[in-house]
This record gives sequence, structure tokens and C-alpha cells, in this order.
Amino acid sequence: MPVYTIHHVTKYEYDRLIKESCNEIKIYPFISTEQEVIEHAVQITNHPEVFTFKDYFGNKTGVFNVLPKHNKLVIESKLTIRTIAPEKEVSTVESNWKQLENEVSENFQLFDFSIQNAIKNEEEIQQIIQAIDPSTKSIATIIQAASNYVFTHFKYVKGITSVETTVDEILEVKAGVCQDFAHVLLQILRSLKIPCRYVSGYICPNKNGLRGEGATHAWIEAFVPNYGWAGIDPTNDVWVTDNHIKLAVGKHFADCTPVKGTFKGPAKQQLSVYVSVGYEDGHVFEDVNNINMEFTPSAAPTKESFVVDSIIQQQQQQQQ
Repeated sequence: MPVYTIHHVTKYEYDRLIKESCNEIKIYPFISTEQEVIEHAVQITNHPEVFTFKDYFGNKTGVFNVLPKHNKLVIESKLTIRTIAPEKEVSTVESNWKQLENEVSENFQLFDFSIQNAIKNEEEIQQIIQAIDPSTKSIATIIQAASNYVFTHFKYVKGITSVETTVDEILEVKAGVCQDFAHVLLQILRSLKIPCRYVSGYICPNKNGLRGEGATHAWIEAFVPNYGWAGIDPTNDVWVTDNHIKLAVGKHFADCTPVKGTFKGPAKQQLSVYVSVGYEDGHVFEDVNNINMEFTPSAAPTKESFVVDSIIQQQQQQQQ
């Protein structure tokens, strides 16, 4: 049961004063039997009161406002967490289509997670399904085969996609990062009517060579009868164990955005994200990502200030 210490800092800097910054954060560890929070503290510029609630997907969510004028907003999370490996390996679980259909028919949320998005290139998804040949495999084996296909046929390349890249665009370039790999795998599995959900969090392999060490990461969870939700990471083609720390789940990345919000003012902004992971052996991995974010209004504002929608995706794409 490894223990990790994670320091995660999101910093916005503005070229002039802004006001009334309204934000939503999903940087709290997901409550599950696979992880135990030892200590967690969140600090925010000007110390606003943070109201928390659980969203539709069960994610602990915080909302806050920073009303005074400011030219910097820092959201800092310090987390110490213990992770627990699953008691049994999902790859050994026997489950069939009939069992899955019965589970989905009795649970609306599972049904909701099994509905795929409409895309233009559905033909290629069907070709991928034919290639993994799901007809004679257990549900867990199908999930593993689909993950292996994405890992094998899509190149891991940073900087060619963004948080707004669609599945059609990813299929065209056959490349991307963790968020892209996750979205393609979701499309494949949902086309098979296998309930699955997007997961955001951290990956802490402690120098095991997995992609994404010490920074924000993305993978998926699929529902396996006789097991439950099983995490699988197509970026590394591995079942999730105690190397992964889960923050939030949803149908897609937009449901799990670690930080998003709006502010008033015509300012340009610069976003930087810092993540460090401390391991029990004393090793510390640090990652810093700077993102230039500019807002250009389509017309001059009619009032002294206007609202800028600064939906901040925490840039798992760029980091992973």
C-alpha cells in the first residue's frame, strides 16, 4: 500500500486587474475503497469560502468566488494519499454479454455510460471492433483487447491535439496523448454497449517507466459483471492498480475538468500548472506546464468590462 505526497498548483496570471472570478474545482480524491486520504488541504488566493457538493457522477466538487480585484489566482492542493491494489485481477474474471445486458437494464447510470457519441467516422470504429473480434471473448478480455489496439495503433505525441480535439480528429491523425487515447477507447467500448467512464487523476509509477509519471493523467473505467468498475490505462496498456490516483469520473473530460470558471475583465491570461509527486523512497518527480491563453472578443465591449469565459482544462493533454 504505497503512500504518495502530491503538490498540485494551478496559477493564473493576468496582464491587468480582473474581478469576480467564479470557479469550480474537482481536485479532491474520488471516494473509493482503492484509495485512502491521509491529509488534504486546498489553499486559494484571498482565501474564499469553498462550498462543496457531490455531482451526478459522485465527484466531490468545490465552487468559490474571488470578488476583489486581482491579477493573480493560485489554487494549491497538497495531498497525502495511500493507494490499495484491487484484491483480484480483473483479467481473470469470467463475465458474458448476457450478464452485462442484465446489469445495464437494471441500472440507468450504467445505461447512460453505454451510449456512444455520434461521430462521422463510425466506419473506422467498426473496423477496430472487427479487428479485436469480441464475439468469443469475456467482457474483461474485450476491454483489454480494445486498450491494446489503441496503445498499438495510435502514436503517443504531445502538442498535436488540444482539450477540444474530437474523436474524429484523433482517428484521422492516429496520435495524441492520454486524453485522446481515453476518448477513443470510450468510443470503441460504448459502440459495443459496454458501460465506461472517463477518469482524471495522477499516475505515480515510481520510476516504472509508465508514461505520465508525476503529472495529471487520464484513463477509463469499464463495467465488468462479477467485478464492478475496472480501470484500464490505454496510454500505457495496463490495468489500473495502486499506481493511479483518481480525482473524478464522468462521461467525458468535460465532466472531470479539474478547474474551470469565468471572470470579469478584458485581461489576457497566462496559465501554469505545477505537479510534484513524492514517493516513500524519497524520490520526487516535478512537472511544470505553461499554457498561453488569450481571449479576443469578436466585437468591442459596450461596457467598461465584459465577461471572459476562461474554461481551464488543467491541460492533462499537454502534460501527458
